[in-house]
Amino acid sequence: MRIGNIDLGGRLLLAPMAGITDIPFRKICRKLGANLAFSEMISSNPDLRDTRKSKNRSNIKDEPYPRAIQILGNDPDEMAKTAVHCVNLGADIIDINMGCPAKKVCSKATGSALLNDEPLIKQILDKVITAVAPTPVTLKIRTGWSKQTKNALNVANIAESSGIKALTIHGRTRECLFNGDAEYDTIAAVKAETSIPIIANGDINSAANAIEVLDKTNADGLMIGRAALGNPWLFSDIAKAIQPHVVPTTINDRPKQYIITSHINEIHNFYGPFMGTKIARKHIQHYCKNQANFDVFWQQLVLISEPGEQLDFLISFLDVENH
Repeated sequence: MRIGNIDLGGRLLLAPMAGITDIPFRKICRKLGANLAFSEMISSNPDLRDTRKSKNRSNIKDEPYPRAIQILGNDPDEMAKTAVHCVNLGADIIDINMGCPAKKVCSKATGSALLNDEPLIKQILDKVITAVAPTPVTLKIRTGWSKQTKNALNVANIAESSGIKALTIHGRTRECLFNGDAEYDTIAAVKAETSIPIIANGDINSAANAIEVLDKTNADGLMIGRAALGNPWLFSDIAKAIQPHVVPTTINDRPKQYIITSHINEIHNFYGPFMGTKIARKHIQHYCKNQANFDVFWQQLVLISEPGEQLDFLISFLDVENH
C-alpha cells in the first residue's frame, strides 16, 4: 500500500489512541508487523502544543521510517501551522483527526464534530495540504455524525478533490461511539466511488476477521486500534494471513514474555522512573488481565513505584503463569 510517494510495504496500520500509542507502543507494534503507526493526536491549540504531554506525543525521532503524526483542531490556519511544526519534527505523513467521538473533543467542535461542517472540512484540508506539500496528508473520519446523517461519501469526495492521499473510515457514526458492530457497507461504498486508498477501521480483532473486512470493503488497508491493546501480536497474525509474502521481523520468534518485558522496559526508559511505572501499569493490565490470579497480582503491582521492582514482579508473574 502507498500513501502518496511512500510505500508502506504492507497494509496494516496502528490507530492513534490517546494515552496508548506513545512511542514505546508504536515501536513494539511496528516490530510485530504494523506497517505504519500514528502518534497520539496533537492539538492545534498553541497553548497546548508545547506542553510536556504534547512533546512526548510528537516525539518520533527514534521511530523507523515512515513516521506519522495525527493533528486535531478546527481552525484551518492553526491546523496548517501545527502540520508544519510536525513536519519540522520529522513527520513523513500528517494525519487529520475528524473521527474522535470523545465528548471533550466534540464539545470543542473538533474530531468527529467536524463531520457536521463540510465547508470547514474543505478549508482545513486545503490549508494543511498546501502548507506541508509535498508531505502526504491523510484523513480519518467516521461514517457520519449520526445514523440519520451519514456523509462519509461526501467527505471522501471533498478529501479526494483536496489532495488527501489516504482516507481511514471507522465503521461507526459518532452517535454510536464504540457500541454495536462496525458496519462496513459505507466503507465499501466509499471505496467503490473514489480512487484514493481507503483504510477500514473498526472491530478488526483477528486474522479471520481481517480477511472478512477486506472481502466486504475491498479496502486498501486495515487500521487496528483497541484490539491491539495487550495483543500487539495481532499484527503478526493478520500479516501472515493477508500478506504472507512480507518477511516477518525477527521479534516474532521471541517468547511473548520477552516482548512484554521489553515493552515495559521501553516505557520506563522513555518516561523515567516516576511516570514510567505509572504509565506501564495500564499496559501490564492489558497484557495480563486474562491470566489466572490476575486480581491478586494487580493488588500488589499497583503498590510498586520503582521500575526495576515492577519489572521483576511482572517477570515472576509471567514465569508462573507460563509454566
